[in-house]
Amino acid sequence: MLGKYCEELGTINSQASNETEISRLVNLIYNNSQKDGTFSQSISGLHTRRYSKISKDWEKSFYFPSVIIVAQGVKAVRIGKEIFQIDKGCILMLPVGVPVALRTIQASSEEPFLGIGLTLEPEKIAEFVPKVYPKGLPPMPERSAAYASKADAGIINAVTRLMECLQSSSDAELLAPIVKDEILMRLLRSPIGIQIAELGFAESRVQHITKAIKWLLNNFSQPMKVSDLATISNMSVSVFHKHFKEATSMSPLQYQKVLRLQEAKHLMLSRKMDATTACQLVGYASASQFSRDYSNYFGNPPKKDISILYQQLKKSDKVYDS
Repeated sequence: MLGKYCEELGTINSQASNETEISRLVNLIYNNSQKDGTFSQSISGLHTRRYSKISKDWEKSFYFPSVIIVAQGVKAVRIGKEIFQIDKGCILMLPVGVPVALRTIQASSEEPFLGIGLTLEPEKIAEFVPKVYPKGLPPMPERSAAYASKADAGIINAVTRLMECLQSSSDAELLAPIVKDEILMRLLRSPIGIQIAELGFAESRVQHITKAIKWLLNNFSQPMKVSDLATISNMSVSVFHKHFKEATSMSPLQYQKVLRLQEAKHLMLSRKMDATTACQLVGYASASQFSRDYSNYFGNPPKKDISILYQQLKKSDKVYDS
């Protein structure tokens, strides 16, 4: 009876400790994110995210291989047709670079959505895998475009200490790399560790697909044949198509189209480029087809969408300047 009580008390203490760590992490993310948005921090590969309003629409973006850890609020992440909902203490891991759609589901000005993103480095993963899996990797579970898991107290504590390194330039330079290694080691030992470990093998399925993705990222405006991507990935066309869809939740042609649309939007927003010029630069031969694809993906025709975004940016700047 005493043993059971001690076990239950240990669980309660562990949960309380985890809540304390998350509260510390909430304050650190909030203090290092001056307003709503995503912010690159001085520690390489570290980003913080803060959003104070619930989203009505899906925000389109692109994520490189990374882990996202939520400290407060709830966000939905859509990759292709798959939707992942992540809340406090949740980890979402993306093994390859993918276009994503995001919606903030739970947030307010008093309790904004707060999270961090940490880029995954295959070279580092390859260095640690033999230590975590000395007998080799267990059988790979069913593959997906992303993997979700709860973060244990050790991961939350390590992430919190990484954020604390931002308070001192010497800590960011000297201690942060050590803490990042610890976080990676803990992630490799977590329920999604096998999926992370696969990124460290040059001949793994995910790395073969990554070769095709890198080509698409560098050449998205060029004509593309699936057979050429299959050759780059050292796979037959049918096998490549199957594995590409498993890794990204979309076909190669859909993936290329989304890259083109996102880059066109970036050109129009950052360079004030007109839609006709932007669509030609990203590889569209038809302006009307571009407008249809853009409207289907972003919800509004190009000119109207960019106009709305400019208005939102001006409004946001006024709010934070006041």
